[in-house]
Amino acid sequence: MNDLSTLTPLLAIETSCDDTACAILDSQGAILAQSIWSQDSHAALGGVVPEIAARAHLELLPPLVDLTLERAQLTLEDIRYFAATTGPGLIGGLIVGSSYAKGLAMAQKKPFIGINHIESHILTPRLPAALSAQNCDDLPFPYLALLMSGGHCQCLLAEGIGAYRRLGGTIDDAAGEAFDKVAKMLGLGWPGGPALEAFAQEGNPHAYTLPRPLRGRPNCDFSFSGLKTAVARLIEPYGHQAIPRQDAADIAASFQQAVADIMEDRLENALKLVPQVSSVVVAGGVAANKLVRSTLAGCAERHGKIFLAPPLSLCTDNAVMVGWAALERLKLGERPCDIDLPPRPRWPLSERQAFRVSENIVPEVTA
Repeated sequence: MNDLSTLTPLLAIETSCDDTACAILDSQGAILAQSIWSQDSHAALGGVVPEIAARAHLELLPPLVDLTLERAQLTLEDIRYFAATTGPGLIGGLIVGSSYAKGLAMAQKKPFIGINHIESHILTPRLPAALSAQNCDDLPFPYLALLMSGGHCQCLLAEGIGAYRRLGGTIDDAAGEAFDKVAKMLGLGWPGGPALEAFAQEGNPHAYTLPRPLRGRPNCDFSFSGLKTAVARLIEPYGHQAIPRQDAADIAASFQQAVADIMEDRLENALKLVPQVSSVVVAGGVAANKLVRSTLAGCAERHGKIFLAPPLSLCTDNAVMVGWAALERLKLGERPCDIDLPPRPRWPLSERQAFRVSENIVPEVTA
């Protein structure tokens, strides 16, 4: 194990989609400061426009880093390590965030750590703040992880830092993507997930019979495309006319219930595959949905498993999770040398290389 007493503090950056975020953590994972700016320019366009997101990151990131340093009462010279999401995600945003963090690291002659976005979500429930929020002291490996977000939906066995066995994943749309698209069909605006959840409270979750794709199948894969299409067929008869509010609310509630049922069915299968785990964790933006969260918690409890989920503020993309993933990797005792690690729009966990051991952790800068 590496002695982290010399590694405090660490500055992390997250720019994989439309949230520009920065956080500073100490060596134990305590959050010294964090800042996040959720871009609102995409709302009128009904979804994230990659080019607009990248330009916004470029404009917002420098003052956001300054603000986070000010909140932590630190200067760049105080930072021992720099980290940033390097993939997967929207390539423009990844280039902006990782390049900015690398520039800071090189200017300060400090190491840079490139972090896999999916891994940071998986490890977030181990964050001290997440554990204390659920009155838990530790989250030991192995544990079962369900990642549910706008771009990713996977079921994995986390056996250790950097050791993840994929049990299943989406074969079409991710869960968060389905929420956003159905919300758009119903005219609920963007981001669709929170808007649909709030609207569904007015509806009857059993008003419409919607499909549960892959339910009953013996694997851990996910599919939401057919469910999304079924909702579109319900809405189609209304044409260009406004959908009566109660009908729309019932559709939203029925859709949300279907997603929760699908997730529960997939979790049941996963627990049969890896009965040795003592804990089930969920992460990603959809993990903030109260119905999905409570449904999965009930399933885990029926199987005698501990259920853990990050606080709602740490379910969506944030820089705290990036910093924590970097600290987790530093604890392995390997010396990071990721300054030449390129941003990648696709970056499977199986391809995440361990830190290279090198004495020259920051390359020389020549004129």
